[in-house]
Amino acid sequence: MDKPYVIGIDVGGTNTVVGIVDKRGQILRSGSLKTAKHANVEDYLDELAEVIEDVIKDIATKEQIKGIGAGTPNGNYFTGSIEFAPNLRWKGIIPFAQMLEERVGIPVALTNDANAAAIGEMTYGAARGMKDFIVITLGTGVGSGIVVNGQLVYGHDGFAGELGHVIMRRSNGRVCGCGRSGCLEAYTSATGVARTAREYLELQHDAKSQLRNIPIDEITSKDVFDAAMAGDEMAKEIFRFTGEMLGEAFADFVAFSSPEAIILFGGLAKAGDLIMNPVRESMERNLLPIFKNKVKLLFSELKESDAAVLGASALGWEVR
Repeated sequence: MDKPYVIGIDVGGTNTVVGIVDKRGQILRSGSLKTAKHANVEDYLDELAEVIEDVIKDIATKEQIKGIGAGTPNGNYFTGSIEFAPNLRWKGIIPFAQMLEERVGIPVALTNDANAAAIGEMTYGAARGMKDFIVITLGTGVGSGIVVNGQLVYGHDGFAGELGHVIMRRSNGRVCGCGRSGCLEAYTSATGVARTAREYLELQHDAKSQLRNIPIDEITSKDVFDAAMAGDEMAKEIFRFTGEMLGEAFADFVAFSSPEAIILFGGLAKAGDLIMNPVRESMERNLLPIFKNKVKLLFSELKESDAAVLGASALGWEVR
């Protein structure tokens, strides 16, 4: 039987998006659920299976689905497991692909969520035609998909490309969700931006900011963005700080893989020039001379949910 469809799943720390995709790369229908709602992975997978069934109905039968591809935090392409994901409530090693396959009866493959975004960008987005690039995902955490000579870099164990966990500050570094201190993710993820805002508000007692109108423990990166767009100086400074640290890290990333482009993807990328201008200035300032003015900094050309779902769905065509 012809199997003209695949399912793509983007498992984020907060939300999960599911889409049914045809051979032209069109998402025909999508659904979603709250990842963070379920403390028990069994309950989460039960609801995920229901969402998949709902997305499929009216479009295809299960027999017409070639496979399911999932992009997950700390997803291991080689084993099909989620392993020690710091931004998920389920701890340890979870044989995600096997558990989902048992529920839905369709073969499942998975990869790291940032790798899925990189595959989506290479196939449908800003990296079309490129063989060497890095996708940086700026969401609940900071992830990366590294492509060298047209191939995703997985490493010997499936975990290469954890650029969100390079250590940026060795002395008095912020504690990261991974348990270490000073990681890039602790500063430049959406949660990191909110932490920076709280630090600024506590340390700069006299500085005026509309962020003071929000309970300090409830501030989000979107609140900082909204304030910056309204001209709030403290909020703009928070984005400058975030962008400068990203640019510093990017200069190091360029040194090891000399990418044609670094592509920003995810919620924080919506900040546009607020984040991009300090990133570009900081990266160029910190680059080795041989790399200056060579590396493009781009925003994803795909809708946030679409890129990860499409990238993950590409794995669905390859499953057995």
